[in-house]
Amino acid sequence: MRPDDVDGCDLRVAVTVEQCWQPVPGGSGTYVAELTRSLEALGSPRLVGLAAHHRPGAVTSYEPPFPVRSSGLPRVATYEAWNRVRLPRAEWLAPADVVHATTWAVPGTRRPLVVTVHDLAFLRDPAHFTRRGNSYFRRALEVVGAEADRVVVPSTTTRDDCVEHGIEPRRIDVIPHGVRVAVVQADAVRAWRQRHGVAGPYVMWCGTMESRKNLPRLVAAFAAARESGLPDHTLVVVGPDGWGSAAQDVRELAGHLPDGSVRLLGRLDDADLQTAYEGADVFAFPSLWEGFGLPVLEAMAHGVPVVTTRGTSMAELAGGLAELVDPTDVDDMAQALIRATGTPRPARTALRTHAASFTWEASARAHAAVYRSAALTS
Repeated sequence: MRPDDVDGCDLRVAVTVEQCWQPVPGGSGTYVAELTRSLEALGSPRLVGLAAHHRPGAVTSYEPPFPVRSSGLPRVATYEAWNRVRLPRAEWLAPADVVHATTWAVPGTRRPLVVTVHDLAFLRDPAHFTRRGNSYFRRALEVVGAEADRVVVPSTTTRDDCVEHGIEPRRIDVIPHGVRVAVVQADAVRAWRQRHGVAGPYVMWCGTMESRKNLPRLVAAFAAARESGLPDHTLVVVGPDGWGSAAQDVRELAGHLPDGSVRLLGRLDDADLQTAYEGADVFAFPSLWEGFGLPVLEAMAHGVPVVTTRGTSMAELAGGLAELVDPTDVDDMAQALIRATGTPRPARTALRTHAASFTWEASARAHAAVYRSAALTS
């Protein structure tokens, strides 16, 4: 490709957007939506989406504002074909100068390939994933190691994991996610509380209820904190059930606590989620492992004190402003919850200021630079 094409507006990037159709899009779905929305706002490069076949009118979590080309196969078949036989190639579906796989669904291509690796959690603890999932992810990692020209990761923690598993540092670009939050008025918080039956101060958790999120230990820590320092607090759990027994374990543990002390709200729409953050006294996110931990940043953007896991990407992005805990130590977690409730107002302002430094515009510009570099050097 000519350098003048790369530096101008003619660079064409085919980006995988199948996550928009996933029933539980999760953090990677947010990444796809926010990144592509911000790239579109920049006006360069020109994007085209790649997805599996979906019937007309199929529900999406985000409607891409650019053309989307179908593989012609349903999701499972598309993923397996890309994973095992590396077909159909991305450039067969849409003209592209660079291909960006935003998740482990990596299309085959002879164009420069950029892959986002959110985390290598499946190598840290395979028991947290299905047998089929582990097999798929391991094969995808082989593909990334063999074919990716550039690997985008959201944290230095994930970069270090990638290097440990054979991806050369020169191919890796650390690009943190951004955060986008709405201004929430006090009357909206009052209405939210009434609608969801949350009257007093509350500790909030948000995510998909699955084993690595460590939610059962958080419930146990919350119960201990109620006995020794937070008698009036409620634990508000936001998010859908995930794979494994975590959701059922949480429900069983909650059943042993006083009625109403744990509120399981399920998935909330974005407006309700932002309001939930705004009203929280503390945000607790003691995951065993995350590639980035976007909910931590979202809570900080609302000025909410955070309790999260030391030695992880969440601690990295918190910038020394969170209560850090051993995720296996329930008492440590309980004491951190109690300390976090005493966070003074100036510190809450510092949380907002810190989170404001993470923008999707900056992330998009960094991604665009990676695309240009891949096009020029491949």
